[in-house]
This record gives sequence, structure tokens and C-alpha cells, in this order.
Amino acid sequence: MITVMGAGAFGTALAVSLARNGAPVRLWGHNKAHINELRDTRQNASRLPGIPLDRLIEPVDTLSGVRGDAPILLAVPMQTLRKVLSSHANTLQGHRLVACCKGMDLTTHLGPVQTIRNQVPDALPAILTGPSFAADIARGLPTALTLACEEDGIGKALQQALTTPNLRIYRTTDTIGAELGGALKNVVAIACGVVMGAALGESARAALMTRGYAEMQRMALTLGARPDTLAGLSGFGDMALTCTSEQSRNFRFGQSLGRGEVFDSHVTVEGAATARAARDQARELDLDMPITSVVTDLMDGTLDVPQAMEKLLTRPLKEE
Repeated sequence: MITVMGAGAFGTALAVSLARNGAPVRLWGHNKAHINELRDTRQNASRLPGIPLDRLIEPVDTLSGVRGDAPILLAVPMQTLRKVLSSHANTLQGHRLVACCKGMDLTTHLGPVQTIRNQVPDALPAILTGPSFAADIARGLPTALTLACEEDGIGKALQQALTTPNLRIYRTTDTIGAELGGALKNVVAIACGVVMGAALGESARAALMTRGYAEMQRMALTLGARPDTLAGLSGFGDMALTCTSEQSRNFRFGQSLGRGEVFDSHVTVEGAATARAARDQARELDLDMPITSVVTDLMDGTLDVPQAMEKLLTRPLKEE
């Protein structure tokens, strides 16, 4: 039985897709009242309204009885992943753990796979990432993702176990590239949201996406990623989705910054913490990351939108 840890929108959507394919799924959440609601109503009304929970989905608030040969999907926010792993380290050791979150830990600057390695050293880590909205997956719409696992044999087994009729999964051994593509594109999405929120135009958004992709490559390649990974679903593909759709929380957050509005603090925006972590790591690595830096300054209120635009447009001219 597959276990999904995290009863938010994305975790629920994965459980729905897997159950639709005939796989029994345990959907774990830490909030007992929320789990009881899922059991009673057979839907996740607050996170994924209108999507019924198949009878093969068992909402649970305990991890007892988890088998060692079944994958566990970690669909919790990046900034809580380390705490969740630490709290359940004894139960999770030796399991195939698949991170389904995107970002960089604000304290350690590590991505999901490296965080798994640190917190549960005996686990077999992987990451599932790429262009995907929870609502699309849950509604059965076609979606393609990347499954990254350094041990290709385990990656193949996970690919088979997690593929469903609407969820096509590609495989790679480049966990660094998959981690950083999924993390850094959220920063670019915030920047693109700022552009559209401030009515700076589609041309400016296209320029930011292009130069943001260059920043993603700059950091990822420095840290050991492969260029082809960034050009795939976990990099370019995910960036194209989140930089152009208001379904993206990072894009909507950027829109609010561009309009000078207050964003809903209850909505998780992974790119906000990632921007700060990436800026700090870029300084340590002596990397030029101007868009990441400007996004952080906008969030901190040390720059306004006209100042940010001027800062980017007056940088020294150079070859592309």
C-alpha cells in the first residue's frame, strides 16, 4: 500500500490519481480533526473541493503498519519537511521516500532529497517534480512529471508504481538538477507575477523567464546538475507553467507584490523562502543572481517595483 504523507491539495491529488489506477493509498495528515473530516465526508473540501475520495483511499493520522517495500510520498511543504522527517525518522528508516515538494530549506539551503538523506540516512530518497497543478491531476487531466533517483533500479520501480493513466512519469538519476529546477523556477514565477501585477507587459515577462532560466542554470550547474535536466520537465517545463498561470501560488504572490497588495498569509508560497535561501547560497558561491536578489529585496520592502526595474535594466551590457 502506497502512503502519501501530507493531506493538502497536492498530496490528496496524488492519492486520488493512484487510487483511480487501482492502488490502495493511505493518506496521512497530522491534524486529526482534518483526517476525521476526510473520513466522514470522503472529500478534502478545504484543499481540493469537489473531488471525491475513492474507497481505496484511507485517511489516517498515524504511520503504524507502514511496510518497508511500499513507497512513501512526502507531499508536505518544503519548510516543514525537515521537521516531519525528524519526527518520524524511526518509522521512515529503510523506506523508499519520494519528496513531492519543491524548494530550498531556509536554514540549511538543502533541497528535498538532501534533506531526506540528512534526517533519515537509511532511507532510499527520490523526488517527484515537474509542471503540475493539484486540480489537474485530481481531475484526471494529462500531466507529465520527472522522477529523480540516484539508484536507477529503484527509480525504475518507482516509475512503474507511480505512473497512472493521466500521470506520465519520466526518469532521471540527476536529483540535484531535479531539486534545483523545481525550487528556482518558483523564484522566477514570483518575478513574472510582479511584472504582470505591475502591468509591465508580456515582453518583460518573456525577458524575465529567459534570464531567470539562465540564473537557474548558473546555480544548478555550479552545484553539479546536468544541463539536460534543467531543459526538461523539472526545469523549463515547470517554469513555463508557473510563470504563466494564475493557478500558481508563486505567480499570484508576485502579482500582489507588483500591485502593492497584501497576500493571504495562510497560502504557502514556496518561492518566498527559496528566494532568500538561493540569494544566500549565491553569495557563498560568488554567483551573480540579479533576479533572485531583486525578488528578495521586493519581499523585504527594500526596493519598490520601479527601483527593481531600474536595477535590472541598468546592469552592465554584456553578451547573452
